[in-house]
Amino acid sequence: MPDDMKTITVKDAVSAEEWKARVDCAMLYRLVALHGWDDMIFTHISHRVPGPEHHFLINPYGMFFDEITASSLVKVDLEGQIVMDTPYFINPAGFTIHSAIHANREDANVVMHLHTDQGVAVSAQKEGLLPVSQTAMIVREDLAYHDYEGIALDLDERERLVADLGPEKSTMLLRNHGTLTCGTTASMAFTKMFFLERACKMQVMALSGGRENVLECGRDIQEKVAGQGGTGMETLTEKLIWPGLKRKLDRELPGYDV
Repeated sequence: MPDDMKTITVKDAVSAEEWKARVDCAMLYRLVALHGWDDMIFTHISHRVPGPEHHFLINPYGMFFDEITASSLVKVDLEGQIVMDTPYFINPAGFTIHSAIHANREDANVVMHLHTDQGVAVSAQKEGLLPVSQTAMIVREDLAYHDYEGIALDLDERERLVADLGPEKSTMLLRNHGTLTCGTTASMAFTKMFFLERACKMQVMALSGGRENVLECGRDIQEKVAGQGGTGMETLTEKLIWPGLKRKLDRELPGYDV
């Protein structure tokens, strides 16, 4: 990996639309690092490049999430082949999960996959995400599950993963593995992940006192909260949450937009 990895810029070599996608994707990587959700050089976030080519942006292998910039992101096709000159390389296995979703869900412009302690912990619990917090009840109606099949090297797994996610859900627990969200925008993928990760953390904390001491909400209140949670969330995310996250990054972890 070159020593000057943060000085390379591709802004003048790509369209304005691609540059925006690059900045948004770099923001996601930095936000994951800022929230302590990263797993060293592992896990991935991918962003579709606007246009007809079915190209995607993904992290250069070996770079920590707090180092990633808009220009360092690597552009690949659906097979994980690099399609734009770059001094970096990728982990092709890391794109297996992402390529499956991108190829089968036109609305999945952005896919996030994490290995947080709390996400893996809940993914390994037989009952999955329980209705023990308001946050969990917002998430649960949009939550799918996919059984663990080993490290994602087998391309055949893509078909089963897509089937488990289905045509509408955008949040998933990968059993014994981690969390996943997808969204039409980077901001929506992040907001969904924020709620999922928070719900998992709350559950782990609640269960620390013993399963018998946990108070679950009934089905009637679960349905009520699930309906309330979706009201205006996209507008709230685009107009208030995402700009606020950008301000936070600019204060605490700047340099992503180069």
